[in-house]
Amino acid sequence: MKVKNLITILLIVTLASCSVNEEVPVDTNNLLIGNWMNPIYNLENKTVTYERVANLKDEEYGISYKEGNVYIERTSGWCGTPPLTFYNNEGTFTFENNIIKIENNSYPGNLNWSVVSLTEEKLVVTVELSDQEKEHQVLMDLFTEIQNLSESIICTNETAWDFTAYGSKACGGTQGYIAYSNQIDVDSFLNKVQLYTSLEDTFNKKWNIVSTCDIVNPPAEVICDDGKAILVYNQTL
Repeated sequence: MKVKNLITILLIVTLASCSVNEEVPVDTNNLLIGNWMNPIYNLENKTVTYERVANLKDEEYGISYKEGNVYIERTSGWCGTPPLTFYNNEGTFTFENNIIKIENNSYPGNLNWSVVSLTEEKLVVTVELSDQEKEHQVLMDLFTEIQNLSESIICTNETAWDFTAYGSKACGGTQGYIAYSNQIDVDSFLNKVQLYTSLEDTFNKKWNIVSTCDIVNPPAEVICDDGKAILVYNQTL
């Protein structure tokens, strides 16, 4: 009987322990560890919503929080005007009392993000954007709209496509060229491109932005490749 009673007691303790473990709250510090991309900015409530991903992409913005308080930002730099070249900006972070403190050597330097919510899928933080950051976000939103229009038509016939210059380098000249189909509202599309170019020129002058001074030559033609419009450039010697 004593052995049976002992086994019964051990079983009860074991079951109780399992029940307690199931009710232990999630360790939000560990939940933060991972890769986050596809930021959605809400300028009204000053929040940014990130989506958890398996890995950062080479040519898209994203951030990683790694074990050992390592912070990595996959970025194209502050100016962030297409065409973009991405690289890793590394720093450190701490996460206490729902505040993520980030330290790095690149602009804008040290950051304090207040976590609004954190789940397996989403990270929502409150970010106080500077006036420069707000204006830059408006530029990027407009360019995304232009890019989406450019990619809204499947390319099957090169003769139905054209291209136009977009953007304004701080040093002068265009940022690049973008293709568009004659099946979209061409006038509306070109007006958006012209507005983007004008706003970028104003932004560069207002905030003393620095850029390269190389000249971007126009493409030779547009070709269709797997449904996408590709700009082809003549090779320079």
